[in-house]
Amino acid sequence: MPFARLTIADPTVSPSVQQELVRSVGKLLVDVLHKEAEVVVTHVNLTSPQQWYVGGELVTGATGAHLEVSITAGTNSAEEKSAFVAQAYAALADALGVLADTVYVAIIELDGDAYGYNGVTQAQRRRDNPAEKD
Repeated sequence: MPFARLTIADPTVSPSVQQELVRSVGKLLVDVLHKEAEVVVTHVNLTSPQQWYVGGELVTGATGAHLEVSITAGTNSAEEKSAFVAQAYAALADALGVLADTVYVAIIELDGDAYGYNGVTQAQRRRDNPAEKD
């Protein structure tokens, strides 16, 4: 049940490119991290490039981006997470072109007792249905 937040330092990114990125990130969440597509939520935040700095310097001639994904702790291996980070970065570069020198992809692992959706924690969801995927 991941939540993805994609921040892009370019308010002119077209809706079609935004949709491409949402689909790419969602597909990686399903294919690489084995999440259920129907509960993937993605928020795209377009911001001004005048607010994007790397190493204390304003980024020019490139697009700043940051992707963070919240998942339940302990549901993926180190290899799966590493593959997701690499493939998500590649998807950002494919869609956005030249990226800033430093672009982070962060997987935030949250305790299942403190994370859930529709009023049910992930830990409770597992207790109710141990076969359910995250």
